[in-house]
Amino acid sequence: MADGMAVSLGLAVLALYMLVGTLLAVAARRAGVRSSQDYYVAGYRLGTFLAAMTYAATTYSAFMIVGLVGFAYSTGTGALGFELVYFVGTMLLLSLFAPRVWALARERRWISPAEMLGDLYGSKKLAAAVAVVYLYALVPYMSAQVKGIAEAVAGLAGSDAAYLYGVALGAAVMIAWTLVAGVWSVAVTDALQGLWMIASASLLLAWLAGWVAGSIGFDGATRLLGEKGLLGLTEFWQPSVFLGFTLPWMFFAATNPQAVQRLFMPRSPKALRGMVVWFAVFGLAYTVAVTLTGLLARSLSEAGLLAPIERRDAVTPTLLAHAPPLLSAIVFTSIVAAAVSTADSIALSVASSVVRDLYAPRARRPSERAEILLGAAVVAVLIAAASALALARIGFIVALSVLSSAILLSTAPATILAWAKPELARGRWQAALASMASGAALATAAAIAYGVKALAKPLLLGLPAPFWTLAVSTAVLLALLPLRKETQH
Repeated sequence: MADGMAVSLGLAVLALYMLVGTLLAVAARRAGVRSSQDYYVAGYRLGTFLAAMTYAATTYSAFMIVGLVGFAYSTGTGALGFELVYFVGTMLLLSLFAPRVWALARERRWISPAEMLGDLYGSKKLAAAVAVVYLYALVPYMSAQVKGIAEAVAGLAGSDAAYLYGVALGAAVMIAWTLVAGVWSVAVTDALQGLWMIASASLLLAWLAGWVAGSIGFDGATRLLGEKGLLGLTEFWQPSVFLGFTLPWMFFAATNPQAVQRLFMPRSPKALRGMVVWFAVFGLAYTVAVTLTGLLARSLSEAGLLAPIERRDAVTPTLLAHAPPLLSAIVFTSIVAAAVSTADSIALSVASSVVRDLYAPRARRPSERAEILLGAAVVAVLIAAASALALARIGFIVALSVLSSAILLSTAPATILAWAKPELARGRWQAALASMASGAALATAAAIAYGVKALAKPLLLGLPAPFWTLAVSTAVLLALLPLRKETQH
């Protein structure tokens, strides 16, 4: 898609999408943004459709249409297993805990996920510590979104030099849509983004399936993939690798603040149930579509009809260079949409924790306006940091995304205990703090020492860092729970 007409068409479709999205974001201001509750959790007023679409669009990002396509292309059906672990883990956590978390959020008026943990354990110190972990752990995940947009822009232009412009474009749209009306902007644009994402993924798969059917046939594609061992667990998927990649993903719904915060937002139990059901439909369909896209692309490479693609994150941009211009423009725009949605949701969630759990308890005269303005500043700083990391190109999109969740895995034991047994958690904030701090320190040290390779690198007993993060956090929590309760701190 590198000729001038195709590039112009891609930019035109993107411009149209951004215009519609901006109008929706501006219209969202009519919902009213008078308080931090309005700005960060939509005043607890999202209906079924908006709640489902914002959960889906927030969760499924550039990680999928760029990252997972490339992952499936290079590592085979093991990538599907990896992503289905996330899906099953998320559905299990939502089924078990979403109604309770929603009810407690309504009762106690939580705004940030860090505030939730601090309240459940009875400690503002714990809430502040969780906010700090969010603040640095989620920059790689946001960076993966900026990188997804930049890779798509480079593919659209047919020039790696355009990567820089892609980073700038992504940062600008992310900041603009977030600042208009906070999470109301994100929620209403997520509705557009979610529909665009699933439609474009389906169209791309249909086009690619037509290419395969008209050339090597599906039997031929299956045979070629089977000969390369791509229909089973390839050499890449060693036990330590599979464990390192899947463990952080299994607990995503309980550890990633942008996902947890969305449990606060539905306006009724009925809207919450609808959110879970429609997210399940969306998630399964989208996962299958993008995984099949990667596998079919690999079959064409094995047949010599598509040049081999060395960089995983270049698979989708390469397909766009071969697709009809209008389809390429639609998919390109969906990449921008998916990435913007997730990055904005992360930025707002982290900002809410900074404002509610670091600023407000220490401010002499905290005001709603000050909290909103500070939150906007935090959003801008986070997006700038993520853009700088994207420019460094230190890792693949999938690895960057999972790396964030690997650090956040340190919060899983304390969160699940508090959700399951709030009465047991109350007052035991020191155990929760020690649990999270020990796990986060281990995960952060591994990330500093090995970078994104920390996800799969066997450490003690041949097991990867995410396993030890979860094991240490759990062991510390269980060891310290019998200690006497402490009052609010």
